Amino acid sequence: MRGVSPYTREVGRATGTADLPLHGGRVPAWLGIRMQRLGRVVVEAIVLEYGRDEVLRRLAHPFWFQSFGAVMGMDWHSSGITTSVVGALKRGLAPVASELGLWVCGGRGKQSRKTPAELVAVGERTGQDGEAWARTSRLVAKVDSAAVQDGFDLYLHGMVVAADGRWAVVQQGMNGASRRARRYHWLSEGLRSFIEAPHAAIDGEPAAEILNLTDRRAARSRDAQLDLVRGPVSRVLETLRRRRERPQPSLVLPHHHDVRPSDVVLRRLEATLRAAQERGPRDFAELLALPGVGARTVAALAHVSTVIHGAPHRFSDPARYSMALGGKDGHPFPVPLTVYDRTITTLRRAVDRARLGQRDHLSAVRALDRQARMLESASQGLSFAAFLARERAQSPRYAGRTVFGPATTAEEPLVSSTQPKRRSIPAGEQPSQGRDGPRASGRHRRRTGTPSRKQEPAVDDSPTQLALPFRPG
Repeated sequence: MRGVSPYTREVGRATGTADLPLHGGRVPAWLGIRMQRLGRVVVEAIVLEYGRDEVLRRLAHPFWFQSFGAVMGMDWHSSGITTSVVGALKRGLAPVASELGLWVCGGRGKQSRKTPAELVAVGERTGQDGEAWARTSRLVAKVDSAAVQDGFDLYLHGMVVAADGRWAVVQQGMNGASRRARRYHWLSEGLRSFIEAPHAAIDGEPAAEILNLTDRRAARSRDAQLDLVRGPVSRVLETLRRRRERPQPSLVLPHHHDVRPSDVVLRRLEATLRAAQERGPRDFAELLALPGVGARTVAALAHVSTVIHGAPHRFSDPARYSMALGGKDGHPFPVPLTVYDRTITTLRRAVDRARLGQRDHLSAVRALDRQARMLESASQGLSFAAFLARERAQSPRYAGRTVFGPATTAEEPLVSSTQPKRRSIPAGEQPSQGRDGPRASGRHRRRTGTPSRKQEPAVDDSPTQLALPFRPG
């Protein structure tokens, strides 16, 4: 039985602004392939839990979109999240597009200009009117580049279409002078007009006076322009002067790369960590028996669970989701590759079992989000600095990596006093596979049978020993 989407009524009226610093660079291959895999399995989980339309609603919610990119290891505040998420979903969902009934078309630069042709091809495959999708794609781009003149030039256009004809559009423009980006979200659900208040939301920091002729309050302005040849120009100017800005919720993403306590709702972060610590041993008994699955993986799953099940208001601090699997620039900490891989594997197992009617593992993932919401009001005080110090110290054990290379710190992690000491590892020898610890090379691992001595845990990372830096209430 599918759950009720918390986005059904929210997205249709959602609107807001966010400051997205304009970043360049590319996503490294080691992260890109993982983003594809995690993005795919998260989308599959959402479809199983809430249905296909829910994916479109989420993509049309700007705060969720930013949080989704952050939980996948992208720079939490970067405009690059838009390009990387659209690209990861396009490649990740391609093998299962027909099964899910979801196709991602378009992309950045030259790829964006191929969107109409891709939509026509999908239309031929699904029996939908691909030409109508292509016209919609062009019109959406035209509205955001001509009808909304805000100083941002479009450079990315992605359109996600469903087998039943519904769609969502995510496109982004840049302002080179201010080094800002603005992301625009569209959703076919509830859309009555392309020229009057069509957006699900617009993200971006105001860079100049904005002329938004799609605002419903600009209807008179549009009429005045049509009447321009039949009347004085003063009628147009008068209509534009009467345009009023409606107060909107705003998410301001700063320029600084490091994640600071002010960027995170700490009670939510603490609640998520506590949910992993307290709910994990109870609900993940079978999963925790798998080699490599331990407390750190369950903590990452707790963040991912919120991305799958969280209500719109829980995404007001996208930086919090970078606490799941770090960031490629090293902030808040290097991406823990072994934790990343184990998170994908565990979630994949849960989704595959759910398809066979065995929803116990997927229900356990959902329970993490439910528990986190219950624990938010009981925050004891989280030492943010201690939390980050521990994650950075443990990074080499989890094959932590950034765009600059592997994590190299040798600082000992902050662990509980009851945790057994690690066995010594001779110089030059790679750490053996442990629970969330670095794994041996794939060609040397046994697929069946009793693990060899090389595969014995290098450290006991059982779920009851996740050392959380809490302060007494």
